[in-house]
Amino acid sequence: MKKTTSDAILNEELKTFNWSEVDNYPSFASCNDDDSKAEKKSCFQNTLTAIITNRIQRDTIVVSQNIDDTIYIKFQISEKGKLSLIEAEVDSITRHEIPNIDELLRNSLDSLPEIYPAIKRGQQVKTAFTLPVIIQVN
Repeated sequence: MKKTTSDAILNEELKTFNWSEVDNYPSFASCNDDDSKAEKKSCFQNTLTAIITNRIQRDTIVVSQNIDDTIYIKFQISEKGKLSLIEAEVDSITRHEIPNIDELLRNSLDSLPEIYPAIKRGQQVKTAFTLPVIIQVN
C-alpha cells in the first residue's frame, strides 16, 4: 500500500490549474476553434449549463414552495477531458425542497459530449472551475 503524504497531495493540487492560468480553456466540439479565448470559455460554460439545466428540467421535481436559486457547482476536468463534480453549493431551502439535487446534478453529467481538456504550454492539463447554474422550480 502506498502512503500519500500531504506533500504529494499538495503537488497533485498544484497540477490542477484554475481557468485563468491556462492557454486554452476546455471545450466541446460544438465550440468554434476560431473563437477568441473569452468566446470559447463562454461557449463551454453555456453548453454545460444548458445540458445540466435541460436534464434537471426533464426530471419531475415537486416542491412546496417556489425555488429560484443560483447553485455553484465546482468541477474538475482531467487532462483526459473527464469532467467530475467536486461539490455543489446549494441553498438550504433548495436542498430541503430538492433533497436529491446532488444526484440530479451527477445524472445530468452522464451523457456529456466529448470534452477537450484545457491546454497549458502545449500540454493537456487538469483544470478546476466553478459554474453558477440557476435552478427555478414553481
